Amino acid sequence: MGNDEIKFVFDVHKMMMERRVLLVYEGEFTQEITKSVLAMAERNLEFMGEEENVKRKVFNVMVECLQNICKHTTDVEIKTNTENESAIFMIGLENNEYMVMSGNVIANDVVPGLRDRLIQINSLDKDGLKALYKEIIKGGSLSDKGGAGLGFVDMARKSGNKLDFHFEQLDSSLYSFFCLKTKISRERA
Repeated sequence: MGNDEIKFVFDVHKMMMERRVLLVYEGEFTQEITKSVLAMAERNLEFMGEEENVKRKVFNVMVECLQNICKHTTDVEIKTNTENESAIFMIGLENNEYMVMSGNVIANDVVPGLRDRLIQINSLDKDGLKALYKEIIKGGSLSDKGGAGLGFVDMARKSGNKLDFHFEQLDSSLYSFFCLKTKISRERA
């Protein structure tokens, strides 16, 4: 290993410390890996002595985030007949807010609908989110995999914040990298 590779390790460590990244996982997401990531995150929150209601909100958002990664990874696999696409999941702490962040490959044909749904969710207040949640549940528009944006509505409801998102077009015209960030305040609402 040359000095550049060794310095790279230090640079990544330094950046993670500066940005207060508590946990990061990049790679294949399976049910077992998802369980392990959730367990590690839960231990980190316990170690930090976080309040129970904050831990519950962060945990709920993490579960929805990880389910989203698994759903879209499966969709991409079905369309391309390839092995799992790489995805990333992170938890950080910034300005007294937890940041739950994820990134995964999605098919471009779902981007417009997903973007519209996220914009709609971000346009709603607490009561509007509650009404949309009930509408999705009652409307029976849920697929076997959840669908209809219920998980995103739940993330916005649990966090009490807007969902930050970005779609980065990949080299292939068929796929984009979907980045999502949810903030959860440590302060009592």
